[in-house]
Amino acid sequence: MSKTVVVIYSGGMDSFTLLHLARARGHRVHALSFNYGQRHVRELDCARAVCEELLVPHKVIDIRALSQVMSGSALTGELEVPEGHYQESSMKSTVVPNRNMILLSLATGYAVTVEANDVWYGAHGGDHAIYPDCRPEFVKKMDAVCRVANYQPVGIEAPFMAMDKGDILAEGLRMNLDYARTWTCYNGRKQACGRCGSCVERLEAFASQGVSDPLPYEVRG
Repeated sequence: MSKTVVVIYSGGMDSFTLLHLARARGHRVHALSFNYGQRHVRELDCARAVCEELLVPHKVIDIRALSQVMSGSALTGELEVPEGHYQESSMKSTVVPNRNMILLSLATGYAVTVEANDVWYGAHGGDHAIYPDCRPEFVKKMDAVCRVANYQPVGIEAPFMAMDKGDILAEGLRMNLDYARTWTCYNGRKQACGRCGSCVERLEAFASQGVSDPLPYEVRG
């Protein structure tokens, strides 16, 4: 059944696939992106370009003023971005404190404003080891809260919760998506580094599907 959804759209490959999945299911989509001071802010340029091309309503909200309560993460510049796989404990330095609760709360407010039924975000099975706010129990509780937080109930959905990045990529390839339109690397340099956890996981996903990642890399691990 067609409905209106707010998709939290970072500009990365997971949310890029999610945005297209919502459209493919016939939903009316509002894309919402956040600038929280992430060093890979160039992902927002990808998000803007895709939404302009698709004529999807898109807002970028600057929440850098919240940096004092979202500090201490390698993603926001205080620490060096660790290299390696997400299963390694060093990746915990990429956790931004309470990020998804904050973003989902803001997105829920926006959903009420545009009379959307649900908020979608791209948490997936590969995130569970490191990110508490990408785990099923978090999504379940946020969904329960956001359904009673306003006069208009808003559901929280993570359609990729039972999938890994390879599964998500497979879904996107079935939709003939161009992943050159995305940015995943935690370093905001001209080319993807190929070493950070985000790059490693992305490259593994492409390898699992037997296709080549169209992004240029400094090093392809």
